[in-house]
Amino acid sequence: SAYAVVTSEKQPNDKSSYEQFISLCKRHGIDGDQLRMEMEYQTILIEQNGSVLKVLFNNPEKLNALTDTFLQEYTDLLNKIDSNDEVQVVILTGSGKAFIAGADITLMRTMKPAEAAEYSKVTTEVYRRMEVSKKIFIAAINGFAFGGGCEMTLACDLRIASKKAKMGLPEVGLGIFPGGGGTQRLPRLIGAAKAKELIYTAKTITAQQAYDIGLLNEVCEPEELDTKAEEMAAAILKNSSSAVSLAKESINNGMQSDIISAMNLEKNLFALCFGTDDQIEGMNAFVEKRKANFK
Repeated sequence: SAYAVVTSEKQPNDKSSYEQFISLCKRHGIDGDQLRMEMEYQTILIEQNGSVLKVLFNNPEKLNALTDTFLQEYTDLLNKIDSNDEVQVVILTGSGKAFIAGADITLMRTMKPAEAAEYSKVTTEVYRRMEVSKKIFIAAINGFAFGGGCEMTLACDLRIASKKAKMGLPEVGLGIFPGGGGTQRLPRLIGAAKAKELIYTAKTITAQQAYDIGLLNEVCEPEELDTKAEEMAAAILKNSSSAVSLAKESINNGMQSDIISAMNLEKNLFALCFGTDDQIEGMNAFVEKRKANFK
């Protein structure tokens, strides 16, 4: 397996920190000197294992808040994910108590309307990038997913949460409302009535409650979260990556259209499958009673 890890530390300058860095590298079985040259992110760690990329939000002191630094780094990471043909599934999770606890309120509290509009534009574009990507995004929600953190999970394809996780859109308690897609994606996922209840009351819900209203695909014990996310990724990777990507496009775009337009979209994307090597391999394997070998 090929691994790439980007640490949250800046390049170590003293002997002690460098030794800690080399120790981290050894635990991951990688070349520390080479990795030291590749360090870029302060708030994110990444690890690639074959077609799966694990992304760890790693600013626990700020509960992985949506700081300017994080948004810049995550945008850069999305660019690299889109250009990496090997990656098919991306697993997102957080370090410490939070997945992402929301926006950086110390940053937001002095914003003027024009600044708020620009901030909302940045976050909504980041989340939209995940929706239109050919990659499948799985949110492995380890802890608090509030505000913008909750909105990020809504932009993921699938959501699995630890029993300790809590979710909510508390913005109206701060004199604003969800501006990162929450008022649009949440009703599409769980229905308008329940979405209005959660947004209007700023209610915090448990992982089990989120599962019960259809917001989560699965709830598990905290120690099982990584495994469950990896199992979900493996189940996806057994299938045709082109077919999965086209299915994602059909679902996401079709949900924004009237039924006639959506069915026409589905027909056209379905037809595209028949121009792929995966369709030939998948159907030949079925007829020949063997396992498909998708590339």
